[in-house]
Amino acid sequence: MNKLDYKSPIGVLEIVGSEKVVTSIMFVERDEIVHTVNDETPNVLVNCYNQLDEYFKGERHVFTFSYNFEGTEFQRTVWNALITIPYAETGSYKDIAVAIKNEKAVRAVGTANSKNRLSIVIPCHRIVGSNGKLTGYAGGLWRKEWLLQHERSLKKED
Repeated sequence: MNKLDYKSPIGVLEIVGSEKVVTSIMFVERDEIVHTVNDETPNVLVNCYNQLDEYFKGERHVFTFSYNFEGTEFQRTVWNALITIPYAETGSYKDIAVAIKNEKAVRAVGTANSKNRLSIVIPCHRIVGSNGKLTGYAGGLWRKEWLLQHERSLKKED
């Protein structure tokens, strides 16, 4: 697997993938960049890096690089539903359960959400509790809050 680090305003994101697809974008608990672009870095990772940079600069709302999420059929169904939550908007676990036509699967949706390995691109940060409060986020609630504020502040400018 190939790796490339992106230093975002809220921490280092480690991009992992093959020659053709990105398979993981996760926050890592370190401040230094370990994996940098070199002659061996696949174009798909560089493209992901550039698109993340555009996202954090407020220039991109949709990602177009090739990625692959690895998980069970149920998890992939949940992650595909997450992609439909528009930029700067939020949904709940129940909303996703209803969207995938499995209304009783609210907890399973939450579990699938927590297994998402493509942070930001599969926007699990846009999931809030039914009461509108922030719920768990693998990258930390403070990052989730930052991402939502970032998107909302830029959406107002559109």
